[in-house]
Amino acid sequence: MKRIVTWIIGIVIIFSLILAVFLNLKQDEQGLTKITMAEVAHTVFYAPQYVAIEKGYFKDEGINLELILTPGADKVTAAVLSGDAQIGFSGSEATIYVYNGGEKDYLKTFAQLTQKDGSFLVSREKIENFTLENLKGKSVVGGRKGGMPEMTFEWVLKQHNIDPLSDLTIDTSIAFAAMSGAFIGGQGDFVTLFEPQATQVEQQGFGYVVASIGELGGVVPYTSYSAKISYIEKNPEIIDKFTRAIQKGLDFVHQNDSATIADVILTQFPDTSKNDLIKVIDRYKGMDAWPKNTNFSKESFDHLQSIMIDANELEKKVDFKDLIYVKD
Repeated sequence: MKRIVTWIIGIVIIFSLILAVFLNLKQDEQGLTKITMAEVAHTVFYAPQYVAIEKGYFKDEGINLELILTPGADKVTAAVLSGDAQIGFSGSEATIYVYNGGEKDYLKTFAQLTQKDGSFLVSREKIENFTLENLKGKSVVGGRKGGMPEMTFEWVLKQHNIDPLSDLTIDTSIAFAAMSGAFIGGQGDFVTLFEPQATQVEQQGFGYVVASIGELGGVVPYTSYSAKISYIEKNPEIIDKFTRAIQKGLDFVHQNDSATIADVILTQFPDTSKNDLIKVIDRYKGMDAWPKNTNFSKESFDHLQSIMIDANELEKKVDFKDLIYVKD
């Protein structure tokens, strides 16, 4: 009997040791806080973010970041509001729509990644000395109505005395991910595309990049990170850590040349060659697409809302303090 008891005790001890080892390994894995982030697109325009991922800046801050692609700012906010994601990454206009929609646990923006529109105007025909006047009477495959790419494009047109409704035709019915395919298929005289799609269309011989919407649109908090106010209030330290990781990514792109950045983010774009990545990063560096830091300014936020009002998507401006999280 004693032998049986001793045997049972031995089995229990061994099992306990195995369980302890397993739990310790589990604890190591859980030492990183898992954060799911819904991103509106996967583009080189967001290079600082991918640098932060590839260089391990999020892990350094104790974050295990999982990206889910949810094309469209409306889908990003839906993912955050439903709890499928803790953080949303999209155009800053999305938080304003949610706030004005009466959502009690609305979204607040806590960091920005880009400060200009990242899309380029691609022409089907090669045009020497292109000006926006060349768009008159033409058709353009544009972005989603109410989204920042389309609103910024229309704002730029108006600043150059071109009426988006009467001087040209803009098709806003095509899904973001399908725009380059529609253009390649023969739709539109022009299309607005982010990178690397614009370069790919150009290299495949289907079009020519003729203008940068970002250079024409000015400084605006274009793409940003947001979370529900309840999440921010309960997890201010996570928000701080996330923001620090993004800041490290911004610092890296400002402190290194395009070739070095391309080396880091190459795995994020397996269908794009390093040379093409360098070309695209050069374009974004040249237009000063990335801010020096993640902080929002009231001036740029007001400019964003002016663009929205001009597009008839907003009646009056929202107070900066209501939608922008600022650490106390």
